[in-house]
Amino acid sequence: MKEIVCLAIESSCDETAAAVVRDGRIVESNVIVSQIDIHKKYGGVVPEIASRQHTESINLVVEEALKQANRTFDDIDIIGVTAGPGLIGALLVGVSAAKGLAYALKKPLVPVHHIKGHIFANFIEDKSLEPPFLCMVVSGGHTHLIKVKSYSEFEILGKTMDDAIGEAFDKVARTVGLGYPGGPLVDQAAQEGQDVCHFPRPVFENLNFSFSGIKTAVINYVHKTPEFNINDVCRSFEEAVTDVVITNIKRGMKQAGMNKIALAGGVAANRMLREKLKNFCEKNGYQFYYPAPVLCTDNAAMIGCAAYYDYLDGKTADLSLNATANLSIEKDL
Repeated sequence: MKEIVCLAIESSCDETAAAVVRDGRIVESNVIVSQIDIHKKYGGVVPEIASRQHTESINLVVEEALKQANRTFDDIDIIGVTAGPGLIGALLVGVSAAKGLAYALKKPLVPVHHIKGHIFANFIEDKSLEPPFLCMVVSGGHTHLIKVKSYSEFEILGKTMDDAIGEAFDKVARTVGLGYPGGPLVDQAAQEGQDVCHFPRPVFENLNFSFSGIKTAVINYVHKTPEFNINDVCRSFEEAVTDVVITNIKRGMKQAGMNKIALAGGVAANRMLREKLKNFCEKNGYQFYYPAPVLCTDNAAMIGCAAYYDYLDGKTADLSLNATANLSIEKDL
């Protein structure tokens, strides 16, 4: 079978990225231009600024991805792009660039669901991984426990009913004065703290999640404790949210009859979550998969992987493709 080379583009939030991926799992280049330093002074991503930065960077990252892969446009077989969910202005920059390339090169255009990309990052990290398995998606906008039945079939076993886990990390970081981005800063502070605040760990009869109560408990504690220890608050918060995630994973593994679990999304880089899940899997004889940190954050390599399998499944788009900010994970994954 002829190899399939994908030029992939990702611009859903504040990273402008392009990658060249061969046959879904071989990353020949993965170029990312981050906007973190630009948005840091605002305490979060400013959509209008993000869109302008994407416009300035998109051609540069595509050119650099081809250069690093030692490829030309003639070598490209398909164009993959994140079509949603994300910031609409940011998404439109990537979708417009991908449509232009597909038209000029006369190549198939493959729209990718951003969360599917995060899940498929695990296929890049571990070439032997095959469905079925469970995947715990933990990011700034999503917290979903998903049964990956095949490369094109997914079942959501549980999801957050309020805040996504990454959103809770960001709000806690702001509450204790750490700033942005919250996830890495809270994780770093937690390494030096102790679990002395004993925040709640809500668990439900189903496999859904809730982090709003834990976040509110942190806010109340900080407001009532004038001389709180930042490291202890972060450690106590992180212990609570990771315990909730692990508890539902344990139940989900048993319910689904699975022996493989993968992490995906930006919070998949969290050290405590990885360590707890690793220990759980070792004790129970389960297989544990997680991407390298560069594949946890938004990147185009994961989009190239997902685009490859979607293309094999016949999922392409014409030039009427539009970006969708609220692309449903339940309906469109």
